[in-house]
Amino acid sequence: MMGIGALLIYLGIKKQYEPTLLIPMGLGAVLVNIPGSGLISQEINGQTQEGILDVLFDFGISNELFPLLIFIGIGAMIDFGPLLKNPFMFLFGAAAQFGIFFTILVAIIFGFDLQEAASIGIIGAADGPTSIFVTNQLAPHLLGPITVAAYSYMALVPIIQPIAIKAVTTEKERKIKMTYQAETISKSTRILFPISVVFVAGFVAPASLPLVGFLMFGNLMRECGVLDRLSQSAQNELVNLVSILLGLTISVKMTADQFLNLSTLLIIAFGLVAFVMDTIGGVLFAKFLNIFRKEKINPMIGAAGISAFPMSARVIQRMAHTEDNQNFVLMYAIGANVSGQIASVVAGGLVLNYFM
Repeated sequence: MMGIGALLIYLGIKKQYEPTLLIPMGLGAVLVNIPGSGLISQEINGQTQEGILDVLFDFGISNELFPLLIFIGIGAMIDFGPLLKNPFMFLFGAAAQFGIFFTILVAIIFGFDLQEAASIGIIGAADGPTSIFVTNQLAPHLLGPITVAAYSYMALVPIIQPIAIKAVTTEKERKIKMTYQAETISKSTRILFPISVVFVAGFVAPASLPLVGFLMFGNLMRECGVLDRLSQSAQNELVNLVSILLGLTISVKMTADQFLNLSTLLIIAFGLVAFVMDTIGGVLFAKFLNIFRKEKINPMIGAAGISAFPMSARVIQRMAHTEDNQNFVLMYAIGANVSGQIASVVAGGLVLNYFM
């Protein structure tokens, strides 16, 4: 486990894969596996002495506080303008959650129970806080490997997505150009949007409201125009502080006895399956729509419907530009990408509604 911790630190520093979380998680994995460190609970003279990381875990993860606070910051960072200009991008956010439910079925076939399978499938949300939130309620004993898998694969999106996209598209499809017309979104629309999402999510998936509500609260702070100072604090100080605490605290579940087993290897493998099937699901849905559309959609846009914002949108634009240096699909990709952020938390709520 100390070696795994060192590997996470290496990936965070040398490869810059989600360094804000992989580095704290890596160091935490080293610390909690040192015998007698006192960072986690241990027996001393027949009495259990609680460690500081256990205290933080009970304070911030057992009650889902840390993931929810991060969602306030994420909401404050997101500009939903590209999605509001092209509302049909919502469809790609929904289609790209296919990997979640596909992986749940695969995990059940391999012997995981329903709640464990649902927790593994949620890795496909491509959203670390959502994975933590759902797993902590359904299968808390799997929190360590699922968190590592979720954040590791999010960091590997630039490697995973191009391979999956090229497997199901032709060069001609990847070169499809889409005309973008800039439109102004009124301030009233920007303010009403997060409020409307809360109401819709509340009826569709009530269990998603903690996630959706905090995400949309952050976005409302951004768009209302009277809470700029709070919005900036949420985007910077709040996210930075909670990310540090979250990364260190997750290491409570990364002790050797909990982590080094066959189920962990399967979880990591299934996490990759979830990401790949999310990408393929979004691409195939776009290709299906093209059967009925006169103006074709570049099917790579569908792959941007995962929640890894803005990384996935950048990957899609880079691929389009590589195929044709005059092809610019970034704004469509961003629209699909931010719709995926909403769809992933709603999908998390649906999983909780059906599997709790």
